[in-house]
Amino acid sequence: MNELFNNTEVAFSLKSDSELERAYFLFKLIKSEPLVKIGTAVTKFALKSSLPVEGLIRSTVFDHFCGGVSETDCMPIIEKMHDKSVYSVLDYSVEGKEEEAQFDSVLNKTLSLINFVNEKEAMPFAVFKPTGFGRFELYRKITEGEALNEKEKEEWERVVDRFEKVAKACFEKNECLLVDAEESWMQKAADDLMEDLMEKYNKEKVIVFSTLQLYRHDRLDYLKGLHQRAKKKGYKIGMKLVRGAYMEKERERAEEKKYLDPICATKEETDKNFNDVLKYMFDNIDDMAIFCGTHNEESSYLLMDLIEKAKMDKRDNRLWFGQLYGMSDNISFNLADQGFNVAKYLPFGPVKDVMPYLIRRAEENTSVAGQTNRELDLISKEKKRRKL
Repeated sequence: MNELFNNTEVAFSLKSDSELERAYFLFKLIKSEPLVKIGTAVTKFALKSSLPVEGLIRSTVFDHFCGGVSETDCMPIIEKMHDKSVYSVLDYSVEGKEEEAQFDSVLNKTLSLINFVNEKEAMPFAVFKPTGFGRFELYRKITEGEALNEKEKEEWERVVDRFEKVAKACFEKNECLLVDAEESWMQKAADDLMEDLMEKYNKEKVIVFSTLQLYRHDRLDYLKGLHQRAKKKGYKIGMKLVRGAYMEKERERAEEKKYLDPICATKEETDKNFNDVLKYMFDNIDDMAIFCGTHNEESSYLLMDLIEKAKMDKRDNRLWFGQLYGMSDNISFNLADQGFNVAKYLPFGPVKDVMPYLIRRAEENTSVAGQTNRELDLISKEKKRRKL
């Protein structure tokens, strides 16, 4: 079993020789922290100064980690992946907006995407980020119990309305909805909103999925409390499980503001937390649905083992594996080849607007050295196999 994710022929079956070379080149660059820092600074400067670098970005890092600049632009990749039984989650990855008109624009984009994906079997999920629909500072105030003034109360009502519109659209079209998690000091406001939507739309089956970031040591207790409330009120829980993406920020703020660091002390504790939550959800699968968003092989094997020992159908719609496009193809394509439900998060959007997402990806990969080394080892192995 443990050899499954080493099958590079299946893992890279969609990559041409030149795409494989590009991937090798990119992960070699990402492996070097100074290069990532310099590259990030130069890229930001070039885009701000309107230097003609979009073509270069597009043909390298953008095309490796993103599906395209628009949803239709993504279709060739979506169809190619679907031919290998890997589904797509189209993720409009435009970040860091602050104005009402921009939030309405993201709402309209999300609603049009729900219509777009609803007509295509290859895309079983819609997705959005809470700060795509409202100001970070507003979520923070609510999370930390600060009073809102009248203007802010009206602003928050518009945020709630945007969440509601998207969840209702998904419910009416029988499409599942994933909502990402963000920093801990804004997350409770989003969690409470998601709980209301689950209560409303997850009566018969899971439509709405929230996200648990399992580098946070309080999340299993939070999930158990949510489970008790859901059982009382008669609705089901959907959760995307991830390890988390804001560790340095979280630690710095906890130190600066003198509160308990919300992040597990070690990588091992995070891994245990992730696997404990996964087991808890699986043991209560009649009340829940799992989107296991991980690039970790051990956690992937754990869920595979749980499914096989329970003799559950691998295609049970309450059980999904998920990875990001451009990473961990050895997990995604080999799982799909074995008959499990697998979806790739496929970011898209204008090159300039997607750069904050791409920079975060590069920085994350730099900080997780094992991840980058694994990608390089697998690509090298496949290059050798093709030569032979």
